[in-house]
Amino acid sequence: MADSSFDIVSKLDRQEVDNAVNQAVKEVGQRYDFRNTGASITLGGDEIVMTANAEERVLAVLDVLQSKLIRRGISLKALDVSEPKQSGKEVRLAASLKEGISTEDAKKIAKIIRDEGPKSIKARIEGDELRVSSKSRDDLQSVISLLKGKDLEVALQFVNYR
Repeated sequence: MADSSFDIVSKLDRQEVDNAVNQAVKEVGQRYDFRNTGASITLGGDEIVMTANAEERVLAVLDVLQSKLIRRGISLKALDVSEPKQSGKEVRLAASLKEGISTEDAKKIAKIIRDEGPKSIKARIEGDELRVSSKSRDDLQSVISLLKGKDLEVALQFVNYR
């Protein structure tokens, strides 16, 4: 009998990120509490830059963006937010988008699977993803539920289940 397997990945749906940013831009432009504060959001490549005239305002813009991302089904773990920086008369806040599982995170996940998962499970690191295989599909399901229960720093998706 052939082994069953699935891949653990950390990917972003770029279209959903773009839609969430556009919705946040629209809301920031329409809300009364953002009038005359210079509040704006721009998406460029793997970075979202938010600006406003005060630190509280830029954090409020970040809150609007986060709510739109959650509503679109994007985990906030994929967002790496820096500290607000004063730049002239405005405050800038940069948030970079994280994709892929780093080698050290993959090693942590593989260790969790080895230590706490069923003994028949094999986890193999392949680039920026993890391939998990076993003869039993029930063991694979238990690994998925085990990882969903853990609080990891990476947003995980489970794909190619066969």
